[in-house]
Amino acid sequence: MSRSARLALVDHDDPALPVVAQCRLLKVARSTLYYRPVPVSADDLAVMRRIDELHLAWPFYGSRRMAAVLRREGWEVNRKRAKRLMRVMGIEALYQKPNTSKEHPEHKVYPYLLRGLTIERPNQVWCADITYIPMAKGFVYMVAVMDWFSRRVLSWRLSITMETDFCVEALREATELYGQPEIFNTDQGVQFTSAAFVDELAGRSVRISMDGKGRYLDNIFIERLWRSLKYEEVYIKAYGSVAEARRSLGEWLAFYNNVRPHQSLAYRTPREIFEGIACEHVDNASASLRAAPALPTCSQAHLPEKEVIMY
Repeated sequence: MSRSARLALVDHDDPALPVVAQCRLLKVARSTLYYRPVPVSADDLAVMRRIDELHLAWPFYGSRRMAAVLRREGWEVNRKRAKRLMRVMGIEALYQKPNTSKEHPEHKVYPYLLRGLTIERPNQVWCADITYIPMAKGFVYMVAVMDWFSRRVLSWRLSITMETDFCVEALREATELYGQPEIFNTDQGVQFTSAAFVDELAGRSVRISMDGKGRYLDNIFIERLWRSLKYEEVYIKAYGSVAEARRSLGEWLAFYNNVRPHQSLAYRTPREIFEGIACEHVDNASASLRAAPALPTCSQAHLPEKEVIMY
C-alpha cells in the first residue's frame, strides 16, 4: 500500500485511537498529515519546461551540462538547481552507469528480455513509462501502457505525484480491456520495481523485463511516443487545469491510435495493426512489415473516459 493510501486511513476523529498511534501502526510520519506542498514558482516552471525540451532532444545531458546550456541561453541556473529540478521532474541523464547502488530488498530488478527477440504479433510484448507534462501553472506526471508490436497506447493515467498507484491503475485497465502480454517491459524506476506493480504482473504469469540502467534505447518505442506527444500536443498548448490536460491528451492519443499513420507501420495506424484490420490504401509495404517486424511497438484504439486524476 502506498504512503498516500495509508495516510487516507488516518481518522482524526477516532475517540479510541489517537492520531499518533494510528500513524505508528500505519508506519507513516505524523508530520506528513499536516504537510502542504509549496507551489512551484513561475520561474522554476519555465526552467523545467526548457529542461524537458532539452532532455527530449539530448537525453544524455546530465545536470552539469544542462546547467551550462541553460546559462548560455540566459537562464540563471547553477548545477545544484538543475539537479533539483531534474529530480522533481523524474528525469536523469541516460547513459550506462556502474551498478554501485544497493537495491531495496523488496524491489527486485529483472533482466532485459527483448534483446534479439523477434516481436511479431500484438500482445506479445507490452511496455510502460512515465513522463513529465508541463502546464501553464504546475505540472503532472503521465504513465502510458503500450503494445510494442502495434504501438497502440492501451491505457494511461495522470498524477501529481510519482507514487505507484496510478501506474498500477493503468496496468489493470490495460489488462481488463485487452487481456495480457507474454512479456512486460519497463525501466528500473521505483514505480515499476515496486511490489504492487510486480505482483500485478506475476499474478498473471507475465514475464517481466526491465531496461538496463540508463539504457535509452531499450524502451525506444514509448520514448518515441513521448517525443511525438510533446512536440505535436504538449509544447503547443498551455493547459490551464488538470481536467483540460486530461481532455486534450486523450484527444491526441485517440488521434495517435486511430488516425495518425505511422511510416514504420507501412502508413497504417496502431489500431489497424493491433486489430489486424486490412486497409485498401496499403500496398506492398504492408507485406514487408509482416515479413520483418523484428522491433517493438505500441497499441490502443480505445481511450477510456474514466481516467483517474490524482490532483
